[in-house]
Amino acid sequence: MKPALALYRLLTAALLALGVPCALHAQGLPDDASDSDEASIVETPVTGGGGAKRAPHVTVAPYIEASQVLLTQLSPGSDTLTYTSLAAGLDAVASTRRAQGALSLRYERRIGWEAGSVDSDTLSGIARAQVSVVPRLLTIEAGAMAARTGFDSNGSTASGVELGNSTNIYSVFAGPSIATQRGDVAIEGHYRYGYTKVSTPDARIALGGTDPVDLFDSSSNHNAKFHVGTRAGQTLPVGLGAGIGFNREDVSNLDQRIEDFHARGDLAVPVSDDLQLLGGLGWEKVEVSSRDALRDQATGLPVIGSDGRYVTDRSVPRQIAFESEGLIWDAGVMWRPSRRTAVEAHVGWRYGSRTYYGSAAYAPNARTAVNVSVYDSLSGLGAAINRALVALPTEFEAVRNPLTGELLGCVTPQGPLKSSDATCLNGAFYSLRSSVFRGRGVTASVNFRTGRLGYGLGAGYDRRRFIAVPGTIIGATNLTIDETWWVAAYLKGRIDQQSSFGASLWANWFESGSALTGNSSALGANGSYNRLITDRLVATAALGITGVNRDDAVDAWTAQALAGLRYEF
Repeated sequence: MKPALALYRLLTAALLALGVPCALHAQGLPDDASDSDEASIVETPVTGGGGAKRAPHVTVAPYIEASQVLLTQLSPGSDTLTYTSLAAGLDAVASTRRAQGALSLRYERRIGWEAGSVDSDTLSGIARAQVSVVPRLLTIEAGAMAARTGFDSNGSTASGVELGNSTNIYSVFAGPSIATQRGDVAIEGHYRYGYTKVSTPDARIALGGTDPVDLFDSSSNHNAKFHVGTRAGQTLPVGLGAGIGFNREDVSNLDQRIEDFHARGDLAVPVSDDLQLLGGLGWEKVEVSSRDALRDQATGLPVIGSDGRYVTDRSVPRQIAFESEGLIWDAGVMWRPSRRTAVEAHVGWRYGSRTYYGSAAYAPNARTAVNVSVYDSLSGLGAAINRALVALPTEFEAVRNPLTGELLGCVTPQGPLKSSDATCLNGAFYSLRSSVFRGRGVTASVNFRTGRLGYGLGAGYDRRRFIAVPGTIIGATNLTIDETWWVAAYLKGRIDQQSSFGASLWANWFESGSALTGNSSALGANGSYNRLITDRLVATAALGITGVNRDDAVDAWTAQALAGLRYEF
């Protein structure tokens, strides 16, 4: 089954599972060391305005769209292209007694006018849902994403920017979670299966005689945890907990594999009504392994498959790239002065070195939410994207480029936020290298909305230290560090009953750790004006500019203009 078709069916099934009546017409110590689901204190949502419950609601908005787009190349050259865009999409948000979820799905067909132009199809979407199967016990959670992005010769990506190469990224996760109370003991656990695919027709990029960047193909991920714990002041003056966790990711490129098992105990010591000291001690075994590429017997060169990636030599034994076994620990603090504020900070030892992680959430009222997350993980690209999907709120509105319809990586939350909720995916896929990596970084977001105006700002830093077996075809990437800084912002509002506006800005700076590839930066900005012609027909005009600067190539800048109509059912 094609990834696009599979994702389409999965997103539709998610809506049906939520009971949405629609018709489509055309850490603790978790695997990513950033959650706190193994802490001995049960997390409560961070809500503004006292955390009043929202009334159940279901909103479904299918649409069709036709637009004319003018694209002008500013640098290098000065070519001008025109194309027609035909699109169909669906935006939905649902919150009922037993289910919450959101979906933004769009299919677009681009038809070029110039001789020799190539028509294209794009499917993009993002979904997140949870359904309570057994109230106060069993919940099914799921999420999915499809995105099209440009990528450069150093493996970096930039959404909405023409980099000479483009790829589709598909990712999905699903699984059950349990959360219940037996006397004074809280029981929590989950199992999640995730799959990610990067669909690139010719993934191996030639770099003028140097070794190419091996782009990620696909991976599957199994993540399971179980934890029991008591709150401080119940059975004992302190909170106690114990948990186990298992994480495995299999990357198709050279049969890379991560296996991570840990067991630990937790302690929470209250200092005051809103402050607790946290600690944990346990044992962990981590192993990263892979195989080498198949070599041509005549030339000794690696064999390249039809998809442009290295062919794995499965006749040779698996080799260890990294392993760590022994004691792990962490110590931290949790501060929760009100339902509107939650802060956690931890320092510890994991993966054979120091680790830092934490989170902060502040919702002073029902209109404003601030979230910060510091993370440390060991994974491949697929598991990193899966974790970003898991962290999304279950009620949101996707932020899209009005000129291309593509996802800009962030969402606007529509319901109460938990302290673990994040609103941007950007940092997860700014590098498409296939190698497993130790990822550390920070993400932050601010969202504000009123009846007439809304804005959001997201920013982050991601540092990836890649792990590979020295001497293999990707051995040169071992201990290589790629760094990315990114920022994304949007502003939208209603001018009057018939018209509205929107604007967005995004930028990222990518620094490659390889001496063979250069650094790059990308920037995009756009603005749009929407006018109601009838109750269901909307006219749109938009302008935008995108560009990329490279150390080892000519800069590329383009400008676009769009005029279109959307009919909303």
